[in-house]
Amino acid sequence: MDRPRRIAVLDAPSNLGLRPPTAHTVPGCAKAPGALRDRQLVKRLNAVDAGCLTPPRYDPSHWRPGDGVDQAAEIAQYTRSLADRVERIWRVRDFPMVLGGDCSVLLGPLLAQKRRASKDDSRRGLIFVDGNSDFRHPGNSEFVGAAAAEELALATGRGQPDLTDINGMRPYVENDAVTLLGIRPDDPYRIELEASGIPSRTAPQVRADGTRRSADWARNAIGNVTSYWLHVDVDVLDPSVMPAVDGPMNGGLTLGELGHLISALIADARCVGMDLTVFDPDYDPEGKYAKDIVDTLVAAFDQ
Repeated sequence: MDRPRRIAVLDAPSNLGLRPPTAHTVPGCAKAPGALRDRQLVKRLNAVDAGCLTPPRYDPSHWRPGDGVDQAAEIAQYTRSLADRVERIWRVRDFPMVLGGDCSVLLGPLLAQKRRASKDDSRRGLIFVDGNSDFRHPGNSEFVGAAAAEELALATGRGQPDLTDINGMRPYVENDAVTLLGIRPDDPYRIELEASGIPSRTAPQVRADGTRRSADWARNAIGNVTSYWLHVDVDVLDPSVMPAVDGPMNGGLTLGELGHLISALIADARCVGMDLTVFDPDYDPEGKYAKDIVDTLVAAFDQ
């Protein structure tokens, strides 16, 4: 791939969107940016180092079912700051690659997009590559809690206003400007997504139709947008190749399939950035899976 845009790697090591895996432990995905940098991601992409946005302190100890999204105030604060940093990267015409952290970091770039859209009345989209739809919200669940299981619902305006309406920008992306790739066939919110006008293709459908055709389908499905953001959660991968996530699910993509999908999606000039989330180095003591992710990203940007 001919890359006219310079990549700027920005660390977003937030785990605010996750509940503790066990009592008195902390989710390990905040360590992901460091693990990927240790595998020379910035150097191998010939990227600009855009630094690190340190999140607020992780403290889920006071949350109880029924309280709403855990650590919502901290997530909202981080979302605003991350949006500022992404906009700063755009001002120098670089391509931001945001390294999470958990999936709630997606809200920052989408808020940045919406700020731009509000200035020029444009339409901005999202291509969501993820093993889960992350569409839980108060309208379909008894209670909410972990924003990393709810970020797509929050991004499309479903949920509590302190997270869905930051800066009065609700929704950050419209239903008809979103498409999903790689969710599992048994995702509990597939029917609701379809009813809401949000199209999706499961991992088996992506495999059956091929990654290039699936990427073309996704770009067409979001319609006539000025730009789109690419979200990649590594749990879209099958646990046979990527077990280092908090909730591995069988039936996912291969590393090669994900790489080809990313390559096809970033080749479109409308793609203005991407985030990578939910890799957990605590499950990768030898660094093998960090290397696999870096190899996949480098290959995707070099095609």
